[in-house]
Amino acid sequence: MDIHDFKSVVKNYQAVFFDAFGVLKNYDGLVPGITNTFDYLKAEKKEFFIVTNDASRSPQQLAETYHNLGLHAINADHIISSGMLAKEFLDLKVHNGIVAYLGPANSAHYIESSGLHTMPISDVNSNNMENVSVLVFLDDEGFDWSSDLNKAINLLRKKPIPAIIANTDYAYPRTANEVAIAIGGIAKMIETIVGRDFIRFGKPDSQMFMFAYDIVRSRIPLAKKDILMVGDTLHTDILGGNKFGLDTVLVFSGNTLEHQAETRINSTGIVPTYICRDAVVG
Repeated sequence: MDIHDFKSVVKNYQAVFFDAFGVLKNYDGLVPGITNTFDYLKAEKKEFFIVTNDASRSPQQLAETYHNLGLHAINADHIISSGMLAKEFLDLKVHNGIVAYLGPANSAHYIESSGLHTMPISDVNSNNMENVSVLVFLDDEGFDWSSDLNKAINLLRKKPIPAIIANTDYAYPRTANEVAIAIGGIAKMIETIVGRDFIRFGKPDSQMFMFAYDIVRSRIPLAKKDILMVGDTLHTDILGGNKFGLDTVLVFSGNTLEHQAETRINSTGIVPTYICRDAVVG
């Protein structure tokens, strides 16, 4: 398993798509040295975007979290969230009624901007259930894991409404050696219980990469071969990038641990173009 220096890889591309959690930041704050990477990208006039399954906050709020951590190069227009795709679906397909959601109030930004009446699942009851048009899985926080998940299950059993997963991640790093279940994992469990297929937005879905690709090409003319996808998870970042035709980098600063990488690559058949310990330009 060859491990490359990130600078030696990224210098060959004109634009970079970064995953967020596990690549730029983790449970402990920013990945050490990651600000150097963005100084380098700006100096070399390379485009960059954060392509994330994080639908917990608006792009502006997500950008502010980086600013608060000391990374000021990232602005709202650099962030492409799976929540944006969920919003597009609601704009096109859901025109009235209540949009019930699982997640904190901040995560409802995407569905609130569609002009629909939004409601946390905790507020759904026998008096308003008939008016619920869709259920959206946004984030793993902001609800009671017992009563609200049970309510979501029974809502979907009783009503043939669409269910949208705005973050397909099954887990995220909680400490150096532990992960926590993400909303995609919760949704997968409920999907199995109710025996239905939910609508997914986020990596590894090609729609997520096409959305980002269209945005970067609106700024500069690029081919897919000019773009590098950097991620810490084989089944989302690397698989999605590979399927879309991008070169990919797997890093060890998040979900994938170095001593497990070769076994996981061999067992899954998901092969990154490059492997780097992190996305830091030294």
